[in-house]
Amino acid sequence: FQAEDGIRDSSTSRGLGDVYKRQNICCVGDDDQSIYSWRGADVTNLLNFEKNFDNVTIVRLEQNYRSTRNILSCASTLISKNKGRYGKELWSKNQIGEKITINGFWETKEESVFVTDKIENIIKDKIIPENLLLSSNIYYNDFKDIIPNKNIFINISGSDIIRDKNDYYVLEDNLRCPSGVSYVLENRAAMKKVYSTLYSKLNVKPVNNYPNLLLQALRYISPNKSFHPTCVLLSPGIYNSAYYEHTFLAKHMGIEIVEGNDLISDDGFIYMKTTKGLVQVDVIYRRIDDQYIDPNYFRKDSLLGVPGLVESYRKGNVSIANAIGCGIADDKATYSFVPEMIKYYLDQDPILKNIPTYLPTNNSDKDYILNNMHELVIKSVNESGGYGMLIGCNAKKEEINQFQRLINKSPRNYIAQPIISLSRHPTICDDAIEGRHIDLRPFVLYGEKIQVLQGGLTRVALKKNSLVVNSSQGGGTKDTCVLN
Repeated sequence: FQAEDGIRDSSTSRGLGDVYKRQNICCVGDDDQSIYSWRGADVTNLLNFEKNFDNVTIVRLEQNYRSTRNILSCASTLISKNKGRYGKELWSKNQIGEKITINGFWETKEESVFVTDKIENIIKDKIIPENLLLSSNIYYNDFKDIIPNKNIFINISGSDIIRDKNDYYVLEDNLRCPSGVSYVLENRAAMKKVYSTLYSKLNVKPVNNYPNLLLQALRYISPNKSFHPTCVLLSPGIYNSAYYEHTFLAKHMGIEIVEGNDLISDDGFIYMKTTKGLVQVDVIYRRIDDQYIDPNYFRKDSLLGVPGLVESYRKGNVSIANAIGCGIADDKATYSFVPEMIKYYLDQDPILKNIPTYLPTNNSDKDYILNNMHELVIKSVNESGGYGMLIGCNAKKEEINQFQRLINKSPRNYIAQPIISLSRHPTICDDAIEGRHIDLRPFVLYGEKIQVLQGGLTRVALKKNSLVVNSSQGGGTKDTCVLN
């Protein structure tokens, strides 16, 4: 028998007497989790267990694998004041961690202003140029005071990692609507059918738990305290190139896939139309860009979004993953300052390096870019899928001239990086096995805790000598294994 969070079953442990007679009962709980009484947990069931039964052995699991030692010390000191518990001393091998600071707030608005000011300090301290953010067409100043539920802005991320001859680098971050995880799951399913015994022999970690992990992360940010909040996947529809993934994830999470006209806003809440009437929606996993999500606030001509969604979001009546406005974090110009952000907020050096990045908004960088186009990769800051990009070594003179004009006209819209020869992997090409360039996109979920999928999307440039791995440009994918 197992019951978490102080035994949620409302029946007392005396009701388990018949089971106990057979000497095969094990009760698992945490007497410090009585905060879950609102959903049925009764900590007295656990505390009275050894009183109700004879010869009870108590085993304390005191090692913590998640928190820093400073956090555990503070938590243990506070919890020790509660006498209605067995008592335990939490410890960890983790680092000491940052010192704990205490800030008190009377209301959510006050807290959101504090968090916003904390974020903006990096601008006030001139670590990031203010104009870099304000000049971006995906920076929404009206949303800066909106703090999402649980303070989580980015629930799903998929950063692209590459390797050259010497080191690993983060190529870019995908923080708005990262796609491709369905390839990860389908590649694994196909490979296991063909090589069924190979995966068990190598003890490969599974990836098929991703939909469940994603659903847990979505439920965690629900403003509704129900144990089973209503989550939906908002899709642009069947003509979207990633629609298969939308249906795949919705099916495997067991949630509804909806389009904009399936949802309505009423009195500050979002409802889904069903054959049984309206159902309130608590969490929206959106696969629609900000500009199309609400025609009342963004693009007036959008038929994909939900009129009134932003109002409901502002009031905290619905959560959206990922949060509106988080695209500024994966703007390719913002990307160049990520190492500085890590150092500023965490006082740590990044483990993975950034690729050196030139910003045409700096005159010296701009001159260098314009005079060395053939040695650089030029990227539009807000394009994806391999669009809006020039690889100088493969470009024709007319293409270089065109991008020079574009950079001169709108320097904020472009960045430049040195050409890096991506690592290669053996690939079946027609009747031969040849090397093809690859990159890796690991998927990270942020819910109650941060979890990295124990696999990833390896993208392959199927065209010989091509460095473009995007599927929209003819790229393919490979199953990626993490061994246990």
